[in-house]
Amino acid sequence: MFVSDCISVNEKGHLTIGGADTLDLANTYGTPAYVFDEGQIRKNCRDFVNSINDNYGGNGLVLYASKAFCCKEMCRICRDEGLGLDVVSGGELYTALSAGFPAEKIYFHGNNKTADELNQAVQAGVGRIIADNITELVTLDGIAKNAGKKQAVLLRIKPGIDAHTHDFIKTGQIDSKFGFALETGEALEAVKFALTHENLELVGLHCHIGSQIFEINPFVEAAEVMLNFYSQIKAETGVTLSELDLGGGFGIKYLETDTPRPFGDFMKAVSERVKSKCSELSLPVPFILIEPGRAIVGAAGITLYTAGAVKTIPGIRTYVSIDGGMGDNPRYILYQADYEIVAAGKANEERSATITLAGKCCESGDLIQENTPVQPVKPGDIVAVLSTGAYNYSMASNYNRIPRPPVVMVKDGEARIVVKRESYENLVENDI
Repeated sequence: MFVSDCISVNEKGHLTIGGADTLDLANTYGTPAYVFDEGQIRKNCRDFVNSINDNYGGNGLVLYASKAFCCKEMCRICRDEGLGLDVVSGGELYTALSAGFPAEKIYFHGNNKTADELNQAVQAGVGRIIADNITELVTLDGIAKNAGKKQAVLLRIKPGIDAHTHDFIKTGQIDSKFGFALETGEALEAVKFALTHENLELVGLHCHIGSQIFEINPFVEAAEVMLNFYSQIKAETGVTLSELDLGGGFGIKYLETDTPRPFGDFMKAVSERVKSKCSELSLPVPFILIEPGRAIVGAAGITLYTAGAVKTIPGIRTYVSIDGGMGDNPRYILYQADYEIVAAGKANEERSATITLAGKCCESGDLIQENTPVQPVKPGDIVAVLSTGAYNYSMASNYNRIPRPPVVMVKDGEARIVVKRESYENLVENDI
């Protein structure tokens, strides 16, 4: 009925998440509020871990892409479930370390890491740094030398695969700010460059072709391209790289019409190609890493709002304004992202109204969804936007000086705060 197994309707006709009544949650914690089902998150983590173990015989590691949703509690969940962590900034690294996440299982990504961030990573003892460009390799070599360390690195490679997704979230093609291109010879030169620096240990390569991808074949093609390059590296340098990070980007369900494949289907198809290609090229099967983020948390989260003004423009549309908007969910204004919307107190009723859900920010484009079906909504009703677990809290801002919402975690029907709601005092605490 809904886009996630953790969403249901109780005997009162109210929407529930993880067994908790969303109207009760709104009453207790206020709105707007992000709400996650911890049980669903943990199940998704275990599904990925079990899948990589089954398909690679334990010769692999799942790295949670923390940019999707990062806070201390999420880092603790990943630690407990045996995942590694993919971080892309000093702030995400600091959060992970503050939560007690083991540094050796942290992989540090990013296309323009600062010298301070690289120093932070080296001093903390992160497991791998994924280098994006020559400038970074030079800087990192100097930092590692000063620290008396040899830093293990992967190089980010653009495999030239066209993932059928939104242009803003394609990353594997040659025209991308990320990584070294294969077609130009840049990638091979970067490999040779890294191998000549004594404070860097090149252990493998990384690729990521994009996000919200439903097709399996692009992932299979990317693995084949990367292994062909491993063979070329071995032929030209004599070095056999031992790790291969195939990135993430597995699509989730935002609408009932979305048809994502089970995680295991991706893993099985890619692992079969990896094994057959390695046999063909006389390469050992490398240690495989994958980086699901959205696929772990996206459909496990919702956002609750309170409806305010309802404005009908005859013959045009009906606007329902809420107490949040682009400050807590900028994905519609960025990507025209699709969402399923539910009047939480009428979840068992027919979606007989068509509305445009509008935010409260002083921007005409501050919308969450346009012309979308929903149960009739009146002022004061609780409105739920589903599948907001990824890239909502992470992208949230204080535009118009609006405090960011809290994060509520539900486990077996019981709820707790894991990130406090910001106050007006928080908004000005760094002002001089």
